[in-house]
Amino acid sequence: MRKLEIEDSGALRIAIQQEIERSEDARYYHRLHGLLLLAAGHSCRQVAGVFGEDDTTVQRWVRRFEQGGLGGLRERKKSGRRRALSADLWSRLQADLCRAPQEFGLERALWDGPSLSRHLRYRYGVELGVRQCQRIFRQMGFAPRSLRPQVA
Repeated sequence: MRKLEIEDSGALRIAIQQEIERSEDARYYHRLHGLLLLAAGHSCRQVAGVFGEDDTTVQRWVRRFEQGGLGGLRERKKSGRRRALSADLWSRLQADLCRAPQEFGLERALWDGPSLSRHLRYRYGVELGVRQCQRIFRQMGFAPRSLRPQVA
């Protein structure tokens, strides 16, 4: 049987690696395939070369399998910073954003990042930067608006 040739294999390899990174299940199956090659007698270095991974990454997969079996290869819960806004505060803030900032003593006629940051600080004692406040607008489905000069 002749060797198959794939045109632009570099681009195909990158596309496949990006697809693997998109899904937890795909990453799990990626690790399973790596272990399958190891079980067939390939070295960690060989598997790492084929999969485009570092040798230590493949070794980590082996340790995770040895410690937790197949379940050890699944994605782990990632610890991160706690949310600055609790679920209760989140819903209260949504209700606040349906009202005008002036009702809360702010000078702005419309909500924006700086006004939301001030509102959170004074009303709820929560310190968030302007960029975080802009992110909150997007997460809540609000479009922050700014005042535009009106033409007479």
